[in-house]
Amino acid sequence: MCSGADVPQEQKAGWASFIKSLAQMTGDLSSMTAPPFILSPTSLTEFPAYWCEHPNLFAEISEGKTEQDRMERVLRWFIDTLSAQYTTRNEKMGSEKKPLNPVLGELFYGIWPDLNGRGETRLIVEQVSHHPPITAYYIENAKAGVKLQGHSGQKTSFTGTAINVKQSGHAVLTVQPKNGQKEEKYLITLPKLRIEGIIWGSPYIELTDTNAIQSSTGLTAQIDYKGKGYFSGKSHSFKASIANASGKSLQTYEGQWTGKSHIGGSKGPIFLDTTVPKEEVTVRDVSQQTEWESRKLWVNVAKGIRTGNYDEAGKDKTRIENEQRQRRKDETTNNTTWEHLHFTHVDSDPDYQFLSALLHDKLTPAHEDAYVFKPETMDVVGRSA
Repeated sequence: MCSGADVPQEQKAGWASFIKSLAQMTGDLSSMTAPPFILSPTSLTEFPAYWCEHPNLFAEISEGKTEQDRMERVLRWFIDTLSAQYTTRNEKMGSEKKPLNPVLGELFYGIWPDLNGRGETRLIVEQVSHHPPITAYYIENAKAGVKLQGHSGQKTSFTGTAINVKQSGHAVLTVQPKNGQKEEKYLITLPKLRIEGIIWGSPYIELTDTNAIQSSTGLTAQIDYKGKGYFSGKSHSFKASIANASGKSLQTYEGQWTGKSHIGGSKGPIFLDTTVPKEEVTVRDVSQQTEWESRKLWVNVAKGIRTGNYDEAGKDKTRIENEQRQRRKDETTNNTTWEHLHFTHVDSDPDYQFLSALLHDKLTPAHEDAYVFKPETMDVVGRSA
């Protein structure tokens, strides 16, 4: 097995040891400690921002004139999120990196300002579980009448050449159409991924299998993902279709979720071009953040990773992780439980239950838990202790 052609010379021994550990690991990999050079300076709590790096597409969903028009806008917005979520998040770092594993209670806040009358879009994220890691998020553009609530976790395993990631959780998009038609909800299931290129030390992501978007109107969008050599001979390829409640296909779409896609076939009109510049979330300066906010919490770790001072990064990362372990011990000693700030856990999500029944997908469970946003905490920033 290769020790990593793209691994820095001084890190090759550590990388070889990491690959060996991967090969011997059974079960979930989330607790593994990766070599410092493959760590990202970004915590997983920042990842929900990728849902909205084209806030215009998010805001414009409610402007659709018909149920099918709005479903197509939802599909376009969703496909547009994939490139940011899975391939461009570490452009500055050269290749895919392992994000920092958030501490329980970690917070992330951001906005996309109101430009050209689209309305302000707000983002609230909270790490609601550490073992297993689960991140809950809420995104809302009140003026546009569009909001997204969801949670995600990852279960990872190594297959010899790649890491397979099964994402747990779901998102529910709520849309109040501008034309006065009744409110719609859309269940979004999450795609699976494969992290390839591990043994060369140059990881990259491919999406695999399928995921779906189910509307309360009865319309369903199904997205099928393939890597290089399938649909078009290009990596990051997808095919999607929108069907009515009886299963009749109304329209199809295909292309690359990292580039251009077309309506009705590869020669059809352009559906989406994801290469247009993205709009990153606006976040308060670290000096103004509270202790539990991601960038403040990980500031020294991130600085060490960005400057190549991995000793500094490792030292502060260990301090944060030890503090987390001590909190859990104190809770056990005092017989107390951690209180979520922005979300309430429910064992079964009624929106999920209703929409998954419409989906008629035998692989989708009938029930799934959820983390429901507490609207009274919309303007709460940070926790007091």
